[in-house]
Amino acid sequence: MPDALDLPPPTAYIAPLRTTIPLNSSAIMFGLDAALILLAWPFAAWFTVADRIPRLDPTIAGILALYPVANLIALYALGLYRRDVILAVRRSIRRLPFVVGIGTIGATIPVLLLASLRPSWFHRLPDPLFVAATICFTGCGVTARLVFLRLRKSGLLKRRLLVIGAGTRAWDLAWMLRNEGRNLHYDVHFIHDERFGPIDPRVQSENPRSIIRRSTSYLATARQLHADQIVIAPDERRGMALDRLIDCKMAGYPVYQYMDFLESEIRRIDIKRLDLSWLLYSDGFAATLFDRVLKRALDVTVSLLLLVAASPFLLGGIAAVWLQDRRWPFYSQTRVTKGMRTFRILKLRTMRIDAEAAGAVWAGSNDRRITKVGNFLRRTRIDEIPQLFNILRGEMSFVGPRPERPEFITELAAKLPLYNERHIVKAGLTGWAQINYPYGASLDDARSKLSYDLYYVKNASIALDILIILQTLRVVLWPSGVR
Repeated sequence: MPDALDLPPPTAYIAPLRTTIPLNSSAIMFGLDAALILLAWPFAAWFTVADRIPRLDPTIAGILALYPVANLIALYALGLYRRDVILAVRRSIRRLPFVVGIGTIGATIPVLLLASLRPSWFHRLPDPLFVAATICFTGCGVTARLVFLRLRKSGLLKRRLLVIGAGTRAWDLAWMLRNEGRNLHYDVHFIHDERFGPIDPRVQSENPRSIIRRSTSYLATARQLHADQIVIAPDERRGMALDRLIDCKMAGYPVYQYMDFLESEIRRIDIKRLDLSWLLYSDGFAATLFDRVLKRALDVTVSLLLLVAASPFLLGGIAAVWLQDRRWPFYSQTRVTKGMRTFRILKLRTMRIDAEAAGAVWAGSNDRRITKVGNFLRRTRIDEIPQLFNILRGEMSFVGPRPERPEFITELAAKLPLYNERHIVKAGLTGWAQINYPYGASLDDARSKLSYDLYYVKNASIALDILIILQTLRVVLWPSGVR
């Protein structure tokens, strides 16, 4: 008979009691908004319409439900659940009335279109509902953010991490979580062994008490610290006691590899420490025929709707460019899309006719080649509207990596690993990198944008496309770093 396995006692496998909320800050903020709106809106809506309708039938109930739904969509689309806005409570509260107004207008438009269903009294609803919704949702939003601020100060939202290793990789992890993490507060402790390599001096100098040397039991340490998650991030993995990590996993503690954890927390891929074996064996990079058909249907539908809605702005932009110098208002340029295929992208001209007489050059800050009209068109994104025709022709998708020029791609692919992998999907009018990183025209900017592009290519889905399309409205209204 073989010897019995050396297993920990049964009590080691009792799942730990969680003392923190295991959700990211955006989800908690959304939950507070939704809960307060669901509590307040039924009373506010009924008080507003009770004397104007004979009874609450399903049609009216559906109409009233449009307002909170449109408001929550507007809060997400205009960035009030982004980490930087959640941190800046005053800025978030200042934006609330405008954002709520956008959402309420979005709900009022279909209400007006449906007014013909009840002409005797229905036409009297939109005005009082608009006022009631604006006041109600703004109050709920302010209250939710004050409650969230109180929760932050109480420490209830803090996530406790136990990191295996205290070297350079562990420091990078802590730094990125502090600046980009989906949670606002992380309480990080490091378990280090000399076999993992040297301790990073930045970890040592910032908080030496957070380093635990030669822990004999990862499980006991996790329990003592009330850890929520365990992250494996040593510089050198040889000699790591995997059995002690298995004990933690069996006891109910989530155990993550460095790359998996960062991908989930910062929603991009760490190019600096990219492990090709992790990329090979991790999930993603798979799209079925159904996914491709659904994405194409989304591209065509959204492009047609936007083309109709934006046609006055497009015509105004064409007229402005032509009146400026009496020259052809459109600009066509070779770009690269899926499978490294080239196509001619269509834009409104924002530079002088002789802008590239000396060859292809990246647009820079305060670029003198950009005309006054062109500067306005770029900041309002009106110059991008003609790309909708590229999408309808199937050369681009609505969501995808930014289409680059062949000259720049050759240069970037030689300096950045996996740069050409961003061409697994079609280039897009908007994308994950475009809504998360300001416009840049340097190698460092290209590296940062690639980390977002690879995340999108790896995790592409219709749901992610819809979220990106919604947040594009924020980029249009509050442009950041546009050139």
